[in-house]
Amino acid sequence: MDTLQHTTVLLHEAVDALLGAAGQAPDGTWVDATFGRGGHSRRILERLGPGGRLVAFDKDPEAIQEATRITDARFSIRHEGFRELAALPDASVRGVLMDLGVSSPQIDNPARGFSFRGDGPLDMRMDPTRGESVAEWLASAEVGQIAEVIREYGEERFAGPIAKAIVARRTERGPLASTAELAALVAGAVKTREPGQNPATRTFQALRIFINAELEELQQALDASLRVLVPGGRLAVISFHSLEDRIVKQFIAKHSKEVYDRRAPFAAPQPMKLKALERIKPSNAEVEANPRARSAILRVAERTDA
Repeated sequence: MDTLQHTTVLLHEAVDALLGAAGQAPDGTWVDATFGRGGHSRRILERLGPGGRLVAFDKDPEAIQEATRITDARFSIRHEGFRELAALPDASVRGVLMDLGVSSPQIDNPARGFSFRGDGPLDMRMDPTRGESVAEWLASAEVGQIAEVIREYGEERFAGPIAKAIVARRTERGPLASTAELAALVAGAVKTREPGQNPATRTFQALRIFINAELEELQQALDASLRVLVPGGRLAVISFHSLEDRIVKQFIAKHSKEVYDRRAPFAAPQPMKLKALERIKPSNAEVEANPRARSAILRVAERTDA
């Protein structure tokens, strides 16, 4: 069992939005697209009826290990990213929940390399058994590539100086290998920063998002959700920073209106596929108890009959 603790954000709000009002015990198939440490999954299982079924997804081997602690026969998990929602049958799912946050055990475990708060290998992969680590990518990427990633995914205005510092360090003393080395390098390249924010915050966010292709996978998963949801099925997505939330917001807005083909002005419009329902933020009490919840936004939409 993981000794590092995780507090699930918007636990009751997300599950209530997904399943409906408390007191109902729905059947059918439901999806927790980002199992994490299982907080939402366990709550969903408490609410499901005997004919309900919960399918979870996660890339992280530690999450898969945590999932083995759930012995409920209605539950299953796939060691895959949530883009693999596309493998589920069309119109087979009554609800999809996506929690886009990095779990606290991932952040707090220095061995995973997600955080500058403790020194560890510069990895940041959600699934450390697959793909290229941040250290491996930074060892060969060009200045322009590094700057583009940090600027685009971290919204970092000092992306250029940071990228130049990384490549200069690589040339002089070899590639960066640890989170502490990267954090110190970024601190030296960033001239000003918002009060209370570590200078490396945006760079670490950017490299994590890039190395895991998080935004691309989110878009693919959202597209897949339209196909797998039954009419009346719910989509509930919790995001934690503006890049994710913008994608979710625009996706729901795009599919919440009829689409006219300008090339065929007399043709019937494509009907709307979603109906936006709610935008929910954590309560003051939740943020006070769990500061990592402060930036969370839950957006809820319903699949239409189209």
